[in-house]
Order: sequence, then structure tokens, then C-alpha cells
Amino acid sequence: MSNLDRREFLGRIAKPAALATVAISNPTLMAKAITKIKTAVGNPKDVARDESYWREIQQGYTADRGLINLNNGGVSPSPTVVQNALKRYLDFSNTSPAYSMWRILEPQKETVRRRMARFFNCDTEEIALTRNASEGLQICQNGFDLKKGDEVLTTTQDYGRMISTFKQRECRDGIVMKQFKIPIPAENENEIVKLFEKNITPKTKLILMCHMINITGQILPVKKVVRMARKYNIPVIVDGAHTFAHFDFNLDDLECDYYATSLHKWLSAPFGTGMLYVRKNKIADLWPMQAAGECRKDDIRKFEEIGTHPCPNKIAIGDALTFHQGIGSKNKEARLTYLRDRWAKRLIKNDRIKLHTSLKPGKSCAIATVQIKGIETSAVSKELWDKYKIFVVAINHPEFTGCRVTPHVYTTIEEIDRFSDAMEAIIKNGVSS
Repeated sequence: MSNLDRREFLGRIAKPAALATVAISNPTLMAKAITKIKTAVGNPKDVARDESYWREIQQGYTADRGLINLNNGGVSPSPTVVQNALKRYLDFSNTSPAYSMWRILEPQKETVRRRMARFFNCDTEEIALTRNASEGLQICQNGFDLKKGDEVLTTTQDYGRMISTFKQRECRDGIVMKQFKIPIPAENENEIVKLFEKNITPKTKLILMCHMINITGQILPVKKVVRMARKYNIPVIVDGAHTFAHFDFNLDDLECDYYATSLHKWLSAPFGTGMLYVRKNKIADLWPMQAAGECRKDDIRKFEEIGTHPCPNKIAIGDALTFHQGIGSKNKEARLTYLRDRWAKRLIKNDRIKLHTSLKPGKSCAIATVQIKGIETSAVSKELWDKYKIFVVAINHPEFTGCRVTPHVYTTIEEIDRFSDAMEAIIKNGVSS
């Protein structure tokens, strides 16, 4: 990529700063200006290896280079342009909150809603702006009318908070949660579908499944499971906490009726932002977590009824989306896959390394979980931090163990290689006592 191209791109991702004043007074004009943003050109695999291009992206973040953060799967930092936008919106809100936040900024959520719907390829009236994936998923898990003895189905690898939500309904309503194991890694899509179908009974009323499993990065065949479940008239709630803006897909690739995600992970939106999708004809029959104005209301906004909330966080989602679109979903997916492959394919050459994530195309992206045989995972994680200042997450699941590694677009090649060096040193020398 030429210097001119890079300067042009930087100018494009910086436009939200210049557009912020326009946004406050004229959200429609801002929406039109945003549509002029273009993604980087070229084959995504070639773009993924263009370090001069990604160096510009890396400098768009305020990352602490005194450590190596490979735990972006928990929460990702926002680029500078999003941080600055959030501060501007917050400062403006504090000039006179009842007017500036409620009268001026609050209506701009509709601009964000329209843009998110356009990006996800659904109707604007099917998108609710929430605080995180857990909130969106709990709206769905608690929003269905279930009675004593009804069964809900999920895997043993689904997110802990969502398992706890169903356990609470077991205690409160007498429902039954059924869980089943899936292979690690899971590379046969038809096998996954068959396992879901095998565990369906006449009492099964609801299915919860991950689009991407948070502890391994495994991508599951959502569309195939949804189509199978529809034959039994069973709704499927899709946990997309780790997938939105992570790799290239939209609603057409899922065909689901319920999908929730966090936007402070791979979109790099402000902390405490999320999105819930509910198909239009399903909204009325899904209860909100907090009471809306009327029962059985078919307005998607009923799921946003939480009382006073930080409006600037939601408005700044638009700035994060603009930054993401400046990179392009396919380019981002290719880069994250390239970073994962760089360390994973190097380490698996050692016979003491066990990878719990498939490297096959379409089966994973940035997230992968790696185990050093013969060394306790928590000790490996501690050694990486204490000695090398590399931050990963120790996963100790009943079915497997390993360090979850999650780079982001601001992660450098040098940082990936330093992680690989550290892992090889631990294999050779063990961990400190």
C-alpha cells in the first residue's frame, strides 16, 4: 500500500472526530457522510501480511506496549477515535443532561440502530442496543414462557453466565436444563447438528448455542442447527458474544430468530455496549427483562428499558463501526487468522503442544486455546505474566485445559513472536517455582 493510500485511510478513520459536531446537530447528515468511508482494497490475504498497512491501524490504539495483551476476548480496548468521541459525547451530556443527553443525543441512537441493522443485514426494527451479550441473552433466556418440566438444551461448553441463567430458571420455574458434550475441536458440522438433534425430546422447548465458543474459539454451524430445530418448532438463541465484527458474516449466514453480542469485544466499541437481534414477528411474544409500557409490545425498544443509562456509550458505537468498516470485515478476519496461525502453526510442531482449536478454514478465527503437556495451565499463564508480561487466560474446563490466546488488530507481529518464544522457553525450561 502506498503512503498516499495509508494517509487517505487514516484520514477516513479520523473522520468521526470531525463529524462529531455534525452528529450532535444533524444525525442524518452524519449518516450520509459515513457512507463515503471505503474499505482497504486488495486481496484480504495480501492485506493481512502488509505490515506497513497494519502499522497504521496499530497506531490508532493507545495500547500499553509495556505488556502484551493477548486477552482481547474478554474486553478489547477502543481505538483513539472512539475514546475521543465518547469523551465528547459525555462532555456534551454534562452541559445540561436532561436536555443535551435526553433531547439531543438520545434520538441519535436511531442513527446507530439503522447503521447496525444495515451492517448485520436486518430490519432496523429488529435491533436493540444493550449493555453486553449477557444482557441480550438473558432477555431471551428469561423472556420465554416456560413451565415446570419444560426442557432447555445447550452444550457443556456454553458460557458460564448463561448456564447460571438457566439454573436460576430451574430453581424458580422448575424447568430442566440438559447439557451435552461436543468434540474438542469440533470439525464435523453434521456431527454437531446430529448431537443437538439426538438430545431433543418431546419436552424440549428452547435451544441455546454458541456461534463461537468463548473458551476455544470454535465456530459452530448455527444455520444448520437452526434449520434442524425449526423442524421441531424449537427456537434457537444464538450466543454471538465473540463473533460480531470478528469475522465476515451477517444474518443471512445464521438464519436465526434471536442473536446477542457484545460490541466491546471485536468491534472495539465503548465498554458496556452490546446488541440484541430479535426477528420482527418474534418480538411481541418475548418478555423484556424490565417492564415496558405495555404487555406484548412489538417494539424492539422495549428491550432497552433499563431506566437512566449512559447514552454517550451507545452513540459512540457508530464511531467504532466506522473504524471497523474502514478496515473491512474480510481484511480484519484475514489479519486475525494470520496472527493466530503465526503462533499456532509454529508451536504445534512441538510434540508437547496440544491445540484445542481447529485451524481449518471457517472453524475459528483469532481465538485459540493451547496446552503445554506436563505443565499445569495456570502455572503457564502465571509464568507468561510474571516473567514475560504476556497476558493470556488460563482455561481449566472439566473436559480440557489450556491458555486462551486472543490477539486483536493492534497486536504486532513482534508481540506474537515474543509469545511463541516464551512458550518454547517454558517447554524447554519449565516454570519458576
